[in-house]
Amino acid sequence: MAFAVAAFVGLQPAAAQYPDKAVTVIVPFPPGGASDVTARTVAPELAKKLGQQVVIDNKGGANGAIGAAALKQAKPDGYTLMIGSIGVYSINPALFKDLRYDPLKDFDLLSVIVRTPNVLVANPDFPANTVAELLDYLKKNPDKVSFASSGTGSSDHLTAALFLQKTGMSGVHVPYKGGGPAINDLISGHANVSFQNLGAIAQQVRAGKLKALAVTSATRAPALPDVPTLAEAGVKDLEVYSWQAAAAPKGLPPAVKAKLEADITAATKAPEVKEQFEKIGFDVVATTGAQFDAFLTGEIARWKQVIETGKITAE
Repeated sequence: MAFAVAAFVGLQPAAAQYPDKAVTVIVPFPPGGASDVTARTVAPELAKKLGQQVVIDNKGGANGAIGAAALKQAKPDGYTLMIGSIGVYSINPALFKDLRYDPLKDFDLLSVIVRTPNVLVANPDFPANTVAELLDYLKKNPDKVSFASSGTGSSDHLTAALFLQKTGMSGVHVPYKGGGPAINDLISGHANVSFQNLGAIAQQVRAGKLKALAVTSATRAPALPDVPTLAEAGVKDLEVYSWQAAAAPKGLPPAVKAKLEADITAATKAPEVKEQFEKIGFDVVATTGAQFDAFLTGEIARWKQVIETGKITAE
């Protein structure tokens, strides 16, 4: 599926200079998810900066691996980019043994665009109302609490796995085909708890359809100011964010890479774009490519350890 964002600024006279045609942004998931929303929020402003159309191309499947493999195969000329999630960049390398791309070797990393914490939420009728009560319940009811996730290897799945590893508890992972079905089953009581993205559950928490026990950020989330952090609730060293980032095929011309980094970060920081992100619970990060590279190295190592410790495999 493709979506064209009309350019707002014409090309300078030197038409041979980059870019002189439309730029395609691969989103390695179907329309409607966080990566897709991120791409479509940035695209109009990025089109202004580039002076060309920005075309969104959704290539879903295999936890984002199909779209990422397509990026690897694209020509490194700046006309094909990807905006993808934490899973595509830092979880898939440990989750899939036959992955057809290496994010550190095959991509020119451009910018971490936004991030959002996960929120530990529960069905309103679930007995635990605090993290301490949840831990006590898990201790008394081993392997009986269901942790819903948007799929095996998703950030919400691995956040739950890390939580159980850090606390020495056990639970039952119940993967769904996306965050929507998982949240629906939480609301209906078919699942007990879950670590879901802030933007996906804030409205349900405010409406009383779910109860929030903690956020995974370093500080409290402005959208849910009364909800403590996991550290405040007694679970230390478990700061987790779900994030979205931009990359290109490895080997961009230096001038093209520099322009893309500058234009993507400028587009992300534009007041109207920043406001749109904040409304849906995303914090603007807008890192440089070098910062993204250093950050990703640590994220890959972190989630590899969680996956290996939990003996988690792709389904």
